[in-house]
Amino acid sequence: MIEMIKVRHNNVVPMMAMGVQQLKKGMDPKIVYEDLVEIHQFLDRFYMSRIGIRMLIGQHVALHDPNPPPDRIGYIHTKMSPLEVARNASEDARAICMRHYGSAPEIDIYGDLNFTFPYVPSHLHIMVFELVKNSLRAVQERFMDSDKVAPPIRIIVADGIEDVTIKVSDEGGGIRRSGLPRIFTYLYSTAENPLSEDTDLGTGENVTMAGYGYGLPISRLYARYFGGDLQIISMEGYGTDAYLHLSRLGGSQEPLP
Repeated sequence: MIEMIKVRHNNVVPMMAMGVQQLKKGMDPKIVYEDLVEIHQFLDRFYMSRIGIRMLIGQHVALHDPNPPPDRIGYIHTKMSPLEVARNASEDARAICMRHYGSAPEIDIYGDLNFTFPYVPSHLHIMVFELVKNSLRAVQERFMDSDKVAPPIRIIVADGIEDVTIKVSDEGGGIRRSGLPRIFTYLYSTAENPLSEDTDLGTGENVTMAGYGYGLPISRLYARYFGGDLQIISMEGYGTDAYLHLSRLGGSQEPLP
């Protein structure tokens, strides 16, 4: 029963995104989205509690698995290799980029292959996937009509005492400084919106290249859920670096709003 509750709510994110799109349509186009504090606070609270509930349900169901995979305690992988998760997430993002554009930049990953630490692999996968997808789109669109070879996206995994940090670097032209405050708002996307009112959301598995305007704010919530954070540093005219900090101390309390 609990598992079915979780499955039933799989497509809540695109469904809420459609709600926000409809809200935007009815709004005065002059409204500055950053000023709509109460909408952002509501969505932050909504999504943070959703992450918490899904973590609890997932953990509960996984603990009752009679044949758990090795080194797993429910959802938590006690020996997770961030490099391996980053590689899988990048390959998934690259496949979507290939499907969308017909080609995709290379992705180089640096770090210690043997390094592991306890974390929830599905959370890390969501975050890296979103960051890499953004980078792929930026690089692809910048170099699509150029004779130059698209530069690779670099992922660096660093193992610190307090944090494990994953940096995703691209040369996709960067974000304007005036646009930076907007990238963590729910009402802002630089891409065309892939959802129409007639879209059948199904199980929420239909991942598009971009356009919900949700990737970054939700990824930051996932990072903060376990005491980490996500920062974006951009050089307009060159590219963007995303720093994903994952706390490894395991002493953080659930940041419920």
